[in-house]
Amino acid sequence: MKNFKIALAQFSPYIGNLERNTQKMIEQARQAKQDGADLIVFPELSMVGYPAEDLLLRPSLKKRTRDAFQALSEVKDIVMVFGFAHQTEQGQTYNAAAVIKDGEVLGVYNKQNLPNYGVFDEKRYFSAGQQHLIFEYCGHKFGVLICEDIWTLSTVQQLAQLNIDTVLVLNSSPYEVGKPQHRIQTLTKLAEQLNINIVYTNQVGGQDDLIFDGSSFVVSRNAELILKAPSFEENIYSVSFDHTKANFETSTITPELDTMAEIYQSLVMATRDYVQKSGFSGVILGLSGGIDSALTLAIAVDALGADKVQAVMMPYTYTAQISIEDASTQAKNLGIAFGVAEIHNIVNSFQQTLYPFFGNAPADSTEENLQARARGTLLMGLSNKFGNLVLSTGNKSELAVGYCTLYGDMVGGFAVLKDVYKTIVFELAKYRNSISEQPIIPERVITRPPSAELKAEQKDQDSLPSYDVLDGILYAYIEEDQSQDDIIGKGFDKAVVEKVIQMVDRNEYKRRQGAIGPRISSRAFSRERRYPIVNQWRAGK
Repeated sequence: MKNFKIALAQFSPYIGNLERNTQKMIEQARQAKQDGADLIVFPELSMVGYPAEDLLLRPSLKKRTRDAFQALSEVKDIVMVFGFAHQTEQGQTYNAAAVIKDGEVLGVYNKQNLPNYGVFDEKRYFSAGQQHLIFEYCGHKFGVLICEDIWTLSTVQQLAQLNIDTVLVLNSSPYEVGKPQHRIQTLTKLAEQLNINIVYTNQVGGQDDLIFDGSSFVVSRNAELILKAPSFEENIYSVSFDHTKANFETSTITPELDTMAEIYQSLVMATRDYVQKSGFSGVILGLSGGIDSALTLAIAVDALGADKVQAVMMPYTYTAQISIEDASTQAKNLGIAFGVAEIHNIVNSFQQTLYPFFGNAPADSTEENLQARARGTLLMGLSNKFGNLVLSTGNKSELAVGYCTLYGDMVGGFAVLKDVYKTIVFELAKYRNSISEQPIIPERVITRPPSAELKAEQKDQDSLPSYDVLDGILYAYIEEDQSQDDIIGKGFDKAVVEKVIQMVDRNEYKRRQGAIGPRISSRAFSRERRYPIVNQWRAGK
């Protein structure tokens, strides 16, 4: 047995761009070789990117994959382990890993356990593999698994029984709060239980609504954490094996982020990748003087730089002067392009045009929504003219209960806070201020009672319970799938619970039309929570 070095390529692919991804893999393999690595491990489906969805059904995928393999043959003197879509002559497609050296394929492993829950839909695209892959290098015996395989005990046990030393695990495991820590804790116990070393390489980057945190790591059969890569950073991280000690040498151990730092960084990365990989030159948002738009602005600037962010304040009759002042202050603090566009004339014109239809009907939320839709129209006009993506600023609490306006404050291409409850919005705003020499979000934006400012003296709590209560009910109903009776049994007021659940259920049509946004929970309003818009289910029955 010899000493050897493994590089973990915490890789951010461009979905569907096999040529670009392959070129990056070549560059990273050469860099790893220069740094003394003998093997480099890439994430799951690194060649095409994850999730490629129906791109996996495109007829030209097989040829593009073949061309990519040919390009990888340029890499010499290092073993590459990477993910690809393995299409057979019999018409089957596998989520696969290849092991190659100097252009020679040493082995192919087809993923055995295909997740088909939550955000995963792999049985739509892939057949399940049946066989393990083992290869020897530097006198060391390696096994290969792909993502879900490592969480399926029987699969790992079968591999361990083949007397491997180390399992290389290729992953595209999406982020949710607390998941990086859970992976390490669980797999450390597994490594010790089965007496194997685990090298866990994970994809990083934002892809549509999914966030991949990276957080790659290595744990030894002695339950030691050998390497822990940073979350939300693309790079190469290495670990060396000392055959005289029969163990890996401790390498980089990145300290864990606290929860608010973890969430904040995930949102920054997701926003940056969505904007940049989509080809937008920058972003624009409505800055109201409230906390949601304030936090969204801070995230956008941290993601893209102040020169790529524009904000517009659009006051109306009910806009408080302190809202205008606070919006202007934050824009100045962050050094962004900022303008004020009053909407009185637009709203008045809407009302005059609609008067023959409305007549003397009493004012209600219709008139409030006209204000929001005037603002949405302005933002979309500026987006069309200058090519900046509109960021919508609503949070998960508002979207859950429909406290938002279709074609108004919901307009935009990316909803940064879509999976962030209002109570967490406040905590994230405080966190962002805490990491600056001077607060960038004015303090009274955080402390003043939230208001949509669509009518005189309006407060969110006029229509909703306090956000502490609201978010408690929403978390139980959405994240935990608890029944109405169960939630009432936790001590919440019966009438409030009934009202909140009714609001959630009847506003599915709004959420279905809203912009996508980064997922940080296991029950985001996205792929994993699917309810029919028209249905006769009643929560109380």
